Amino acid sequence: MTSAPVVLLHTDAPDAARAIVAAEHPDLTIRCCDSYEGLPATLAELRPEVCYSVRFSGTAEFPAVALIGSAGLRWLSIGGSGIDHLPRWDPARLTVTNAAGVAAGMMAEYALGAMLAFSLDLRGFARAQKERRWTDGRVAPIEGRTLLILGLGQTGQAAARRAKAMGMEVLGVRARPGPTENVDEVYGMEALPELWPRADFILVAVPLLPTTRGLVNAAAFAAMKPGAVLIDVSRGFVVDEAALIAALEGGPLKGAALDVFATEPLPESHAFWGMENVIVTPHCSSVYDGWAEKSVRMFAENLARYRQGSALANVVDPARGY
Repeated sequence: MTSAPVVLLHTDAPDAARAIVAAEHPDLTIRCCDSYEGLPATLAELRPEVCYSVRFSGTAEFPAVALIGSAGLRWLSIGGSGIDHLPRWDPARLTVTNAAGVAAGMMAEYALGAMLAFSLDLRGFARAQKERRWTDGRVAPIEGRTLLILGLGQTGQAAARRAKAMGMEVLGVRARPGPTENVDEVYGMEALPELWPRADFILVAVPLLPTTRGLVNAAAFAAMKPGAVLIDVSRGFVVDEAALIAALEGGPLKGAALDVFATEPLPESHAFWGMENVIVTPHCSSVYDGWAEKSVRMFAENLARYRQGSALANVVDPARGY
């Protein structure tokens, strides 16, 4: 085992995080920082070798440059799956890992819930109930329908498992296509023009990269099947919001469930708030009771690998962005 490194925990729940890490690594010097504004000074003072960091107040003020440029930092463990808030780093100097999979199951359940909400017309029934109006109710199955998953990482694969359990056909695209469990057909991104018309539901679960920015655009919506539903749990800017609004207002889409947006919090004036066929959630598809604890435990397990000189789990390639 290597010498005990100084570890910095950057989180808004420092006491709980410290207790988890200290229980697994009682010999370590563990320090905490629970703010964005205090992180640069804390990094300069402590010069930690290892830092675990979570975005807990959004992205706008996150001190990413100070974190990536911290002298002496050898390993940065991001507490979530996304790393699009970080500038490019030198992998020869710094290893970055994420917590991919920490919320994969929950995000997959969000997607399943969104598909059921639209197929069962739950929002329509809720409106009728509020008006005390008995309707000629009609529901539809998702069994036999086709789900197209953009991004077959851990979230995409978790969604595929649930979709197959519901009797759905599952199509998927990924950067490096290959046989994937619970996915009937796997393609590269270049196949999307032929796949849009086949999908009843489209789940967007790719990271935000130069190659995925604007991936779901006006041309994509024009090619989609009438009555299709879009579910977005990726990052803002993967879906072209102006094109999405047009597709929802007069285009082919039946509806959309949106958990991520180009601007967060979503401005009060945004059109999405008033659209009957849109479900708006506040970037919470990955937030559930116990996720923070699970993320820290994943870090503590990875820290044992680091101290033993073993390969770390969930290492992020800065060139690929995941």
